[in-house]
Amino acid sequence: MINITDTAQAHFVKLLADQPEGTHIRVFVISPGTAQAECGVSYCPPDAVEADDTELPFTGFSAMVDEKSAPFLEEASIDFVTDQLGSQLTLKAPNAKMRKVASDAPLKERIEYVIQSEINPQLASHGGNIMLVEITEEGVAVLQFGGGCNGCSQVDITLKDGIEKQLLDMFPGELAGVKDVTDHQHGSHSYQ
Repeated sequence: MINITDTAQAHFVKLLADQPEGTHIRVFVISPGTAQAECGVSYCPPDAVEADDTELPFTGFSAMVDEKSAPFLEEASIDFVTDQLGSQLTLKAPNAKMRKVASDAPLKERIEYVIQSEINPQLASHGGNIMLVEITEEGVAVLQFGGGCNGCSQVDITLKDGIEKQLLDMFPGELAGVKDVTDHQHGSHSYQ
């Protein structure tokens, strides 16, 4: 479920040495399955362990995961990185905002998963996002742009060279194209 690198494990062991005996870590997701999902790690003293927690054993400690967070932490990873700026823990949980869907799930669910887990995080740097409105009978994904993408002068390039190319590569033979139905109103919200 969660991959914790050797360097991160060593860091946790060092941190836990200063905690009461039996303290582990807890990995969790606040507001899982939503656009506001946030992942975190905290200390988990023995009296904070819940009956429905999943215990993931590591060298020198365990990671506790609550039942609600567990499906959203699939393929999560924790690393401890040191660079010129110092050291920090990094937690990546690609499925926190939307639970991973099976490869045989309906096309709409698989496209929505890609939008939430891959495309929208890229657009977020410009304050933008997209939403899947529908998939037509001809296999065209109809998208609605929002935030900084609405009215952006680069939206056509983003759509054709970025989003459409990515989705067609991921869903060959299932998806015929991508169409934007946004009524683009240029304004102060638009990314320049």
